Amino acid sequence: MKSTPLTKNTIPNHVAVIMDGNGRWAKKKGKYRVFGHKNGVQSVRETIEAAAEIGVKVLTLFAFSTENWSRPKKEVDTLMSLLATSLKKELKSLQDNDIQLRAIGDLKNLPTKAQKELNEVILKTSTNTRMILNLALSYGSRVEIVNAVKSISKKVVNNELKIENIDEKTINNHLYTFSLPDVDFLIRTSGEKRISNFLLWQIAYAELYFTSTLWPDFKKEDFFNAIKVYQQRERRYGKTSEQIQTNE
Repeated sequence: MKSTPLTKNTIPNHVAVIMDGNGRWAKKKGKYRVFGHKNGVQSVRETIEAAAEIGVKVLTLFAFSTENWSRPKKEVDTLMSLLATSLKKELKSLQDNDIQLRAIGDLKNLPTKAQKELNEVILKTSTNTRMILNLALSYGSRVEIVNAVKSISKKVVNNELKIENIDEKTINNHLYTFSLPDVDFLIRTSGEKRISNFLLWQIAYAELYFTSTLWPDFKKEDFFNAIKVYQQRERRYGKTSEQIQTNE
């Protein structure tokens, strides 16, 4: 059966992905969890390529959460080493495909080598315009929101901002993602149906998609299939179907 083609005028601007299932994938194969993380790199590459090919403007990948620091040291060390190595390897591909790298989270907690590679790739790709690849590293949405509240509170205390002038835009402007559009589509692999403290503010009106596919098995075709599901959804933003259809 011939697959349904994607509709170009309904491609989501901002896609976020919770890349879950590396450990379970490795366990199924009788391997250690780190084996899954290493094999998940190819899925990252294919997802980036797929998103760029169809015209996604921003792709945010949940690479490492604030809670992940509590995992076994060997696994954390491997993940950080893999991050540094992958950034170095993928620089040419990012440049060739006109993709700009950004990162959000408590980045100062990353190991020095990972920070160095990250900052270097961010700098070297800063003028690329085809797509933004946004990595969430040492990221937690609640911490992000708490930090935003603290920053806004300081401005109020210093008479730089009046309480009555605080609105959604004010809060948004103090988040890590202040320069990015809200998330249109959130994908989570592995069958888990949780948000896991990821972009809680930014996904307020996002369409959610959960697949049982474990991350190392998630390939280009899986991404395209997810986008097809997105294109079948009706995004109403609180309105009725009739209002959407008549543009009221």
